[in-house]
Amino acid sequence: MSEPPFEAESMLSADEFDYALPSELIAQEPVEPRSAARLFVDRGSRPAEHLVMDQFPELVGDGDVVIVNETRVLPARLALRRASGGSAEVLLLELVEGRRWRALARPGRKLRDGEVLLGSDEQEILMILGRDRSDDGQFIVELIAEPERLSEIGQMPLPPYITTPLVDPERYQTVYSKRAASAAAPTAGLHFTPEVLQRVEARGARIERVELVVGLDTFRPLAVEDVREHQMHSEQFAVPEHVMVEVAAARRVIAIGTTATRAIETAGTTGRLAGRTDIFISRGYQWTAVDVMLTNFHLPRTTLLVMIDAFVGRRWRDLYSEAIAERYRMLSFGDAMLLDRHAQ
Repeated sequence: MSEPPFEAESMLSADEFDYALPSELIAQEPVEPRSAARLFVDRGSRPAEHLVMDQFPELVGDGDVVIVNETRVLPARLALRRASGGSAEVLLLELVEGRRWRALARPGRKLRDGEVLLGSDEQEILMILGRDRSDDGQFIVELIAEPERLSEIGQMPLPPYITTPLVDPERYQTVYSKRAASAAAPTAGLHFTPEVLQRVEARGARIERVELVVGLDTFRPLAVEDVREHQMHSEQFAVPEHVMVEVAAARRVIAIGTTATRAIETAGTTGRLAGRTDIFISRGYQWTAVDVMLTNFHLPRTTLLVMIDAFVGRRWRDLYSEAIAERYRMLSFGDAMLLDRHAQ
C-alpha cells in the first residue's frame, strides 16, 4: 500500500500518549436521548465551549460536508461450549470468504484444530480451523450455523471496560448504520438522532456516507516503545467517488469519528476509493481532506490518541485535562469533542 506523507521526525515515544484516566469517568451506559451527550468544542487559544450534541447543527453551515461511517456492528461475541463441557468464547472479527472468519477465541491455548464448538441448545455453531498465520493470536474459524442466526446467538462486542449489560443493543449502533460487518461501533456517531441529522442538512451542510469496517486493532494499546514501529491491521473501506468530489469542493470537511477520518484520508493520500487500508496517522502526517473531527475521548496509549495528536498537536493534553476537570464522560459511551485542526 502507498505510504501516507509524513514529515521526518525522530523516535516518537508511546509514553507521550499516556494520561491518567479516572475510572469513575468511564461511561458504562449511553445517555438518553443520544443527543444529550455533552460536547466539548475546541476553540484553539480561546476558551473551549461546553455544549451538548443537540447543539451540533448550530456549528455547521453552507459548504460543509459531514462524513459519517455507515458500518454496522455485527453481534459477533459468541458464548459457546466445548464438547468436553468447558466454556469457550469466540469474537468474530472479519469475514474472510464463504463462512470463514478471522476471530479471537478463548481458551486460546486449549482449542484444537478441527474442534467444533456448541451453542446453549447443543447445536454445532462453528469449527476451529486453526491459527491465522498472518496475525498473531487470531484464529480462522468456520461458521456452521446459518449466518442469519448470529442475530439470535451473538451478543454485541462491547469493549472490556464496559461491564454494565447493554439493555438495548441498538444503542451500540448508529441510527444511520447499514451493513453489519464491524467488530466495534464508530462511537462518535452514536450521538446523532434522525432529528439532529435533519437539522444539520437544514443548515446547508451535506451529509455523505463512507464505510470503514472497524477492527479491534484500532482500539488496542500501543505495544511498542517507538510509535513509528506500530503496524496497523488492515481494514476494509469504501468511499463513493461522488463523496471525494464533494470533499474537494467543500468549505470544510467534518469527519464524524476517527474511522470516517481514516477512510477519507486513505482515499485522499492513495487515490484508492475501496479495498483495504492500514493507514496509521501519527505526528507529522500531511492532512489531505479532514478539517474538523467529532470524536469521543480515547484510551491512553492507543492509535486513536496518536491520531488526535497528529490532528491538533500536543495541546490535546490540555484539552483532555480540562475535559477531565469538567467531569466529561469518557470512551465509547461517553461524551464527544469537536476538534478543529486549523484552530490556533
